[in-house]
Amino acid sequence: MRIKEYGTDQKDTILLLHGGGLSWWNYREAAELLQDKYHVILPILDGHAGSDRPFTTIEENASEIISFIDEKLSGSVLLIGGLSLGGQILLDMLSQRKDICSYALVESAAVIPSKLTNKLIAPTFGSCYGLISRRGFARLQFQSLHIRPDLFEDYYRDTCRIKKQDMIAFLKANTAYSMKDTFRESSAGIHVYFGEKETREILRSAETICRMHPSCKLHRLKGLRHGEFSINHADQYARAIRKIVNGEKS
Repeated sequence: MRIKEYGTDQKDTILLLHGGGLSWWNYREAAELLQDKYHVILPILDGHAGSDRPFTTIEENASEIISFIDEKLSGSVLLIGGLSLGGQILLDMLSQRKDICSYALVESAAVIPSKLTNKLIAPTFGSCYGLISRRGFARLQFQSLHIRPDLFEDYYRDTCRIKKQDMIAFLKANTAYSMKDTFRESSAGIHVYFGEKETREILRSAETICRMHPSCKLHRLKGLRHGEFSINHADQYARAIRKIVNGEKS
């Protein structure tokens, strides 16, 4: 597993798991804001640009990150955050190891499978994958994600480097993921964030996550779309992390 690091390993560790189709730069600005007080690690998810392994399953990627924490970080960290696909991997980590972290920040993670969307992914991306390398098409896709404009070159470079089979694999996994019963046993303080302009499926997923864990806290982000919190508002995201670990009310 390949990572990017900020801060020093003498400090409490925070791991942030990027969204599907993105890479470590999803959290670059937030990591820069947090590195003065924390050791921030940004893993590159399997099958993404810069990774050293193809994408297989959410469960295997979660297990791989847990193994990294066991080997390099004494078996647990202060906080893990994750966006979308990264949020699903975080949820599975919490299901696999109840004490893997003290706090968890789950952003915009879907946990209600969509069978129709899942079936359409392979034929859809099989036919249009070649367009990804065209800057005009990539810019349209980028704009549809509402990511701040200065990140386009990062997005374009890394999207072009994702293999078709990996893209299909993680998109199918993303649309098929559902919660594990063992998630209820997690000892982490769990915070779930979603934008009020996201799809109904993400809202229902956020509510589902919190119903399964009695101490989970739900946060509705006014005026935000999918992924905008951590990507476009890094200062607010870093502030939320500080409040969570300090036990302050949001």
